[in-house]
This record gives sequence, C-alpha cells and structure tokens, in this order.
Amino acid sequence: MKKIAVIMGSDSDLPVVKKAIDVLESFSVPYEVHVYSAHRTPNEAADFARNARKNGFGAIIAAAGMAAHLAGAFAANTTLPVVGIPVLSGNLGGLDALLSTVQMPTGIPVATVAVNGAANAALLCIEMLAISDDTLAKKLEEKRAADSAAVLEKDKHILEKL
Repeated sequence: MKKIAVIMGSDSDLPVVKKAIDVLESFSVPYEVHVYSAHRTPNEAADFARNARKNGFGAIIAAAGMAAHLAGAFAANTTLPVVGIPVLSGNLGGLDALLSTVQMPTGIPVATVAVNGAANAALLCIEMLAISDDTLAKKLEEKRAADSAAVLEKDKHILEKL
C-alpha cells in the first residue's frame, strides 16, 4: 500500500494535523509526518516532493496557515495528488490560508479542504488510494454506513426528547 505524506508548515500545526493522522491510523494507512516550510526550507520541501513517488507515497497532505503556500509548493514539484489544509491562524480567521491554498494556477492543482479540515484531507487521500485497493474501499463503505447509523441514532434520540 502506498504511504501518505503529512506535511506541516510549522510544528504549531500539529493539533490540526493530528486529526488526519488519527484517520489514517484508523484505516491502517501508512504515513510519514514532516515539518517543511515553503518559505524557510524551500529546498528540502522541493526535494521531498520530487522524490515522494519513488519513495512510496501515493498522495501528500500539506497543512499551513497564513500565506499557506506549502501545498502549492509541493504540487509544483510532484505529480502526486496534493491535498491542502488551510490552518486557522493569524487575524483573518483562516481566510488568508484558504485563499492561498485554493487559488492555484492552471496546471498545478491542489485539492483543498475546509479550514482545519484535516480529517477530510485524510479521507480524500484514502479515497484516492482506494481506487486501486478493494480493502480500503470496503473500509470506506463501512465507515460511511457507521456514520449514517450514528446520525440516525441521534435523530431517534431527538424525536424521543421532543
């Protein structure tokens, strides 16, 4: 099975990124976590991205706040799917990170999830891997069924209260 790279622009992003790690672990998807900055370690970030495919990765998650150029920097240096997580930081409520992540030029796509949407970033990467992995596809179907059952159970409790 391919690995997922989970990249943070700063170690302060770990509380957000931890939600992606938890999802990857719950699906038994191998991953590596690194801290690289698009601005402070551009050479190391580019080197990692350029070699990610040959090093066994199937997708990259890149989480960053404020200028949030990390996902774009990775996407510019690999043809693997890159999923950006805009991280809530600074004074703009994460809007700066969201716009920096989502506004990519034609030819360098970055899939972007909600601000602090790390769990969905991991699920999207798992869905990509599941295209060619029936075991992962089955786990995704089971998760969807469990999530549906949980909502219906909440509906039942609300109806009983009202």
